[in-house]
Amino acid sequence: SCSTASQPDTAAGAAAACQQPADVAQLLTHVDSSGRASMVDVSGKAASRRSASASCLVLLGQAAYDLVKANALGKGDVLSIAQVAGIQGAKHTSSLIPLCHNIFLSKVDVQLSLVEEHAAVGISATAKCVGQTGVEMEALTAAGVAALTVYDMCKAVSKGIEITRLRLDSKEGGKSGTWARPSSSDDSNSSSSSSSSSS
Repeated sequence: SCSTASQPDTAAGAAAACQQPADVAQLLTHVDSSGRASMVDVSGKAASRRSASASCLVLLGQAAYDLVKANALGKGDVLSIAQVAGIQGAKHTSSLIPLCHNIFLSKVDVQLSLVEEHAAVGISATAKCVGQTGVEMEALTAAGVAALTVYDMCKAVSKGIEITRLRLDSKEGGKSGTWARPSSSDDSNSSSSSSSSSS
């Protein structure tokens, strides 16, 4: 049953509020009619070109940032190692996220750049495939694993490093077509950088 204690005063409003969970459940493709987790069956879909891009920002703090910029950390070249880790992460997405399909990726590109004004590393990742389902999770996993690798390589200098703004930026292909996050100069995960690395 649905409690109306905190719902709108009108009966119509309360009824609409009570209906919302059912409506939302219909939109969750990884939930079956009984509310249980379910892997989506994509066998009836035609293969098509798909791509997705994601990004995040790793706030290092000035001390760690200066060491990364000078390539002076004891573990090695942070940007290059994190780049490779991001590519590896994308390829292992279906092993990490239970209901993701095992996708044959055509391309994974991971770029890392120094964002001096935030003493940060900006990370962007793009995944591509020709397949029956999208690669949004692969792009997000690539960016996230690259960010975790940056943290791992810098944690001896600072435990206060923050991984922020992990998000999908755009996707193309599939039933839902093309989508892009509205741009905002105040909320960018990258900038013109003094150092970068890409696949």
